Amino acid sequence: MRKAMMARLAVAVAGAGLLLGGMACSKKEVTLLVAAPMSGEQAQAGNDLLDAVRFAAEEWNVKGGVLGKKVVVQSADDKGDPDTAAKIAAEWKGKADAVIGHYNSSCTLAAMEVYYKNRTLMITPSSTNPEITEKGYPLVFRVCGRDDQQGKSAAAYVAGHFPGARVAVLHDNSSYGKELANEFMANYEFLTKSKLIHYGPIDRSHVDFASEVSALKAKEPTLVYFGGLWPQGAELVKQMRRSELPVTFVSGDGCFDPQFIKAAGSDAEGSLATFIPDQEKLPTAKATVRAIKGRSGGRLGPYALYAYSAANVVLQGMAKAQSTDSVAVAKALHTMEVETPFGMMKFDDKNDPQQSPFVMWKVEGGVFVEAPKDAPAAPAPVAVPEVK
Repeated sequence: MRKAMMARLAVAVAGAGLLLGGMACSKKEVTLLVAAPMSGEQAQAGNDLLDAVRFAAEEWNVKGGVLGKKVVVQSADDKGDPDTAAKIAAEWKGKADAVIGHYNSSCTLAAMEVYYKNRTLMITPSSTNPEITEKGYPLVFRVCGRDDQQGKSAAAYVAGHFPGARVAVLHDNSSYGKELANEFMANYEFLTKSKLIHYGPIDRSHVDFASEVSALKAKEPTLVYFGGLWPQGAELVKQMRRSELPVTFVSGDGCFDPQFIKAAGSDAEGSLATFIPDQEKLPTAKATVRAIKGRSGGRLGPYALYAYSAANVVLQGMAKAQSTDSVAVAKALHTMEVETPFGMMKFDDKNDPQQSPFVMWKVEGGVFVEAPKDAPAAPAPVAVPEVK
């Protein structure tokens, strides 16, 4: 696989389109574009990414920039919309040395082929759909985990901690939500040798999920797994509680956000979501976490450290390659380990990080805390009196 990736890079080098990379080298500045939702219901997430990349650029500029050039950060608002993301990719042809983005998998999938054809290096800090790196574009990287990893992790947790559960699955029909739901379903059914009692989509443009909740209630689930983002996840939780549907709500990283708890209020208590282990406890991340929280009013966005890491991956790659040429940087990234708040990061043959573990988190007392990893012990057998 690595040979195939390097072969594709070699083909890209030979292509006339690589003249774009040479254009970037002649500039006096290195431009990083942060492409993410900067408005709408996901604006906080997009601005978390932007602020983290700006912080990374400031650190590099204090030390003289990269290759003797100042690092400049620009932003583009994709509004969480795939069509807008693709337009941004086309509009920024030849204007950015690398792109940090997009936030949503659907937007990354819509834009990444355009970036590749324009010979622009793209590193997503948060898009988890496996297809992003399965397509084999040599200039497309990610620094976070994948939905097949977190779907498997969630399924193992549910199977171990909720034996005999009546499980229903909902998803928001997006590239992210549906893929995550499908990964959970496949792994859960394999592990438990049982079938879901319900599987279906919701319309993420709606705020009233009464019909979906009513259909669920009729099937009497004890656990609902949701593939989607926090705005719809919070609304689902509230409506299930109001309908007196006593289920455990489980989701992925799309609901791992303080905004989920704020929106759902007390109804969020007991909800579960997969994400990486506590970033604030990582010895290699403490200084960066403290700095980011210090400049953002105490907030550490779920993917802020990933965006900071993505920027450092790009800039360390440029320093290693001694070039801002996208193909040269991509080649360099396959020969090095990159220093990040998560520790040393090395990319595999698909341009994914070699390690990206997921754990389960639980809402307790209005905050997310890491849930116990071990499944509860089975009750001791009860002695049955001998019948005489």
